[in-house]
Amino acid sequence: MTTQTQTQIKTLKVRAPEERRLGESLTTLALRRLRRDKLTLLAIAILLVLTALSILAPVITEQLGVSATRTNAQIAFAPPGTPGHILGTDDLGRDHLARLLYAGQVSLSIAFISALLSLGIGVALGIITGFYGGIVDDIVNWIIATLSSVPYLFLLLIISAVLRPGPATLIIVLGFLGWMGTTRLVRGETLSLREREFVLSARAIGASPLRIMFGHILPNLFSVIVVTLAIDIGSLILVEASLSYLGLGVKPPTPTWGNMLTNAQTFFTKGGHLVVMPGLLIFITVLCLYIIGDGIRDAFDPQAKDR
Repeated sequence: MTTQTQTQIKTLKVRAPEERRLGESLTTLALRRLRRDKLTLLAIAILLVLTALSILAPVITEQLGVSATRTNAQIAFAPPGTPGHILGTDDLGRDHLARLLYAGQVSLSIAFISALLSLGIGVALGIITGFYGGIVDDIVNWIIATLSSVPYLFLLLIISAVLRPGPATLIIVLGFLGWMGTTRLVRGETLSLREREFVLSARAIGASPLRIMFGHILPNLFSVIVVTLAIDIGSLILVEASLSYLGLGVKPPTPTWGNMLTNAQTFFTKGGHLVVMPGLLIFITVLCLYIIGDGIRDAFDPQAKDR
């Protein structure tokens, strides 16, 4: 075998894995990139742990023999590490860990459900306006421009002051006020996708507009939707905490991380742990969501180099 032939064989062996990757879908490529992204995987794991702990709050508190509602003035402001109270107690002697777990249920459910609601509205309107254009696009853009002209926080303050919302009302309010950015983003992507070859082919074979929009265009928006969802959830956790700080969020005795943090400011010198733990949980959760969104965006970037 000549030296030239041996060189050609070695070249083929080196190029073979690269050639096999050319036939992979973007989703398969993105999943491989995510598996190599240790920071994003760590953020996902932390978020799953926090969510699981919040969901299992009744089981955990029962096993520990503590309650989020039972008061005991004799042990008020007990520090972390107190026997029977791992994270101490609050100003009424209620177990701080139990209240954090139940508060996680409320805060995460408000953020997740509100984000899903606003995402559903935003994606549907974005696809419809981007696909049809014309008068439909003009009407939706006029509505978005009108609502956007009023500061978002100002609208929330007015509605919260009028309705004095509980968790369910707050979910609806946040969901119906948070779709505008998603609509603009999805509309822009749809305007690009509707001119692609696979959409033109679907039209040529007689596919209905509904099938084209939600059977062909929507799957190609998956990465945009997931990234938007992750960022929206993190933003809504901060919004709920902000409303609680202003006294217009979910009212006690229903605990949320936001109102726990707000109420604890009064007792900062007596029980610093009452401020640290809710603030830390909000910070960690929002940071994890932003890291996940950034990691997914990079993984689905078609121009990114796969190492």
